[in-house]
Amino acid sequence: MPDSPPQALLFDLGGVLVDIDFSRALAAWAKHSRLSPAQLKEHFRFDTAYERHERGQMTAAEYFAHLAASLQLAATPAQVEEGWNAIFVGEITATRVLVERARNQLPCFAFTNTNASHMARWSQLFPRVVGAFDRIFASHHMGLRKPELAAFAHICAATGLPAHAIAFFDDLPENVQAAADAGFRATLVRSPGDVARALEGFGLQVND
Repeated sequence: MPDSPPQALLFDLGGVLVDIDFSRALAAWAKHSRLSPAQLKEHFRFDTAYERHERGQMTAAEYFAHLAASLQLAATPAQVEEGWNAIFVGEITATRVLVERARNQLPCFAFTNTNASHMARWSQLFPRVVGAFDRIFASHHMGLRKPELAAFAHICAATGLPAHAIAFFDDLPENVQAAADAGFRATLVRSPGDVARALEGFGLQVND
């Protein structure tokens, strides 16, 4: 890792700044499905269709139809979407405050694997999270998603910064490893304390 401090910070959203729980979607869909809750859990997959949806290669209507078929939902597209957007639990306020304080010292960006429906909902639910960043990179706009190395190269090109100048924070080990492989300074986040310690290690003033 270079001795010089980073020139920008890049944060994941789900699991780092926003608490999410996909079991809430399954619970919402259960009343529309012929499957038992255990079967619903078994049938729901982060599959190829899920990834294509997050790259913007599949529309919401197409993806919701895929969900309705795979989960045996007797539901309207609006009801499928209602369950899809039930995953958002709340803002992780302690981390959002750290980002706001760090942003007084360095540019702060977000990079999230998401889709149009989710982005519309979390933008509405968590405006202070959205407002904490100079720019949000969304997978469905980029046509790329984590942990694809091309996604990290895209962010370097868009920010005009080399990989080693960007510090990246994510809660998934595979994304952290991919960022490190791409040359980013990568931190695995399990709690706001992980973010605070990394920022302090960069010499940033983020505590009261």
